[in-house]
Amino acid sequence: MNKLTDELEIAVLAGGCFWCTEAVFQRVRGVEEVISGYTGGHIKNPGYREIITGRTGHAEAIMLKFNPQSITFKEIIEIFLTTHDPTTLNRQGADVGTQYRSAIFYINDTQKEKALEVIANFNTQPFYENPIVTEVTKLDVFYNAEDFHQDYYNQNTQQGYCQFVINPKLNKLRANFADKLK
Repeated sequence: MNKLTDELEIAVLAGGCFWCTEAVFQRVRGVEEVISGYTGGHIKNPGYREIITGRTGHAEAIMLKFNPQSITFKEIIEIFLTTHDPTTLNRQGADVGTQYRSAIFYINDTQKEKALEVIANFNTQPFYENPIVTEVTKLDVFYNAEDFHQDYYNQNTQQGYCQFVINPKLNKLRANFADKLK
């Protein structure tokens, strides 16, 4: 590993469709890599066709590698909570099921504490009308999604889903975190 790689940290987030969450964090300064995948389930090496049934227990998630000198884990969680709806249980818009749940998969106790702290702060502010139901659970295994799902938005910006579902999330990112953009 090179020096930069040694200094990177990892965060794993599930905010409904991984295409949306991936597109958001690809635009954040300090995020060096974003991988779409699956985590939180009970079978090994799941595929997309299995995941979308909701029977594997996995969530569509992203693993991001970030430079903590440029962006903190706390800031990542703040961006995450404001660019999807963390108040709906097992649902993001028209996507319904546990595979679309809002979740933070922490890697260590510090990440767990920071995630719970940010969620508590959001719940005490009138940011959302309803309380945040984002799951905070220890990361077990992260499986990379199929190649088709990687860098999806950037490869398909004119597709309807990208226009109507992902673009509004990117607009929220630009409106609330312009100073954190690449």
